[in-house]
Amino acid sequence: MLKKKAMEQIFDRIYIDPNICNGKPIIRGKRITVQTIMEFLSSGESHKSILEQYPSLEADDIVACLKFATELTNHSFVIKKAVA
Repeated sequence: MLKKKAMEQIFDRIYIDPNICNGKPIIRGKRITVQTIMEFLSSGESHKSILEQYPSLEADDIVACLKFATELTNHSFVIKKAVA
């Protein structure tokens, strides 16, 4: 039986590795989470500003984060009342 590799590509440039950042989606093997980039964008930071703060990133990494977040919203969600 083949052992499944730990890091798995789930979207263009976006990976999940249970051993990095507690399994949060990260950008192509870096310790920069999609969440971090989305928080910068939602607070009004420009792509240029993010790239200056994270010089190891490429513009396509930011675009991949946006595409990934968009894909997440394509799913239907059901809200259930929690049982106490």
